[in-house]
Amino acid sequence: MSIEMKKTRFVCISDTHNTTFKLPAGDVLVHAGDLTKQGTLAELRKTIDWIEKANFEVKLVIAGNHDITLDEAFYTENGANFHSQNPQIPRDCIDLLQKSQSITYLNQESRTIRLNKVEGPHTEFKVFGSPYSPVKGNWGFQYPPENAQALWGKIPLDTDILITHTPPKFHCDESKDQESAGCEALREALWRVRPRLSIHGHVHEARGSDLVTWGLDCPNITFKEKATTHWVDPSIGTKKQSFLDLTSKGGEPIDWTDNPVFVSELKSDAVSSGARASQVTARVEKNRGFTMFKSREPTISRQTSLYGPTRSTTPKMLQKDQASSEPSDARNSRASDAVLQVGSAIRGRGGSPTSGRSDQEALVGRSGRKQTCVINAAIMATSWPYKGSGGERYNKPLVVDIDLPVWSGNADP
Repeated sequence: MSIEMKKTRFVCISDTHNTTFKLPAGDVLVHAGDLTKQGTLAELRKTIDWIEKANFEVKLVIAGNHDITLDEAFYTENGANFHSQNPQIPRDCIDLLQKSQSITYLNQESRTIRLNKVEGPHTEFKVFGSPYSPVKGNWGFQYPPENAQALWGKIPLDTDILITHTPPKFHCDESKDQESAGCEALREALWRVRPRLSIHGHVHEARGSDLVTWGLDCPNITFKEKATTHWVDPSIGTKKQSFLDLTSKGGEPIDWTDNPVFVSELKSDAVSSGARASQVTARVEKNRGFTMFKSREPTISRQTSLYGPTRSTTPKMLQKDQASSEPSDARNSRASDAVLQVGSAIRGRGGSPTSGRSDQEALVGRSGRKQTCVINAAIMATSWPYKGSGGERYNKPLVVDIDLPVWSGNADP
């Protein structure tokens, strides 16, 4: 059974830092953090009022490291360093977003979004939003390197649209110091999730877009990327919109199809290692028409070199229990430990989804998720604190058209 798809327009912005302006029309507005310069209640009121008045059916917002009052724990400890003369109340600032009638505020969480207006596309998608970025300076919503994998491991595998403040490593993340400022653990999470869109900001100078084709067929290199195409904005220097057409009618659609199948069952399969491969194979064969897709070359022709480090590890295979006299609890505990070891070794490894050496959880039923469009939507083009850079300069919002599935339901009257 074919799934009806319709064009849905996303207007992507980030790092507005108190700036307000006329927004292009669209179905979904995405703000990827840094609404303010220092997160005061007055700053937040100005930006939130602007967003609430904008004419979009859905408005998705995350915080960024400059929105310090929205990180209550951080502000309680560090607020006096920013607002010693005029201390803010974090709860009042957070309530502006959490109690908004028109904004969906995401703080390390998922939502299923259904566009419901009669005149709209009537499509649906699952979004995950997170305000966090790697530690640099003393700002809110930051994490040390040792916490990165656990943080980004919480992104659900069925995510369609990912919104983060930080960029992934090597994609739209080159800083003013000509360094890659993105997070490697986030890039690795992207390989496993492979959303349609990954939208971020944070690194103002790296505004733009990469189309990433994931290397899913390589059993020896973890978290491999097959190719990256960097988008050059043709609207620069003109009054035209910055526009990416990723729809089938536009001629350059993302190579992405999805039909979630049995992913949740893989953990229980791993405990029974002897039956795992045959069970997974049977399920894939049963659902071959939905889970296996013919590969094709990316439709965007200009390709740049591959990105990202390559690593290879040899998985420790589960060993068959030899001592039948061993207590069952001890055997189960030892089997669980072995499963964890295998999981760590195969994480990010491609190849056949039915192979015990591949990252089955990321591959089975998900081989159609071949590409992700990574977008840096920073509006502020200059870096904090803007001194010595000729003042504040701005980018345009990034307008993205993408095909999404129509959900089976009735629109509101």
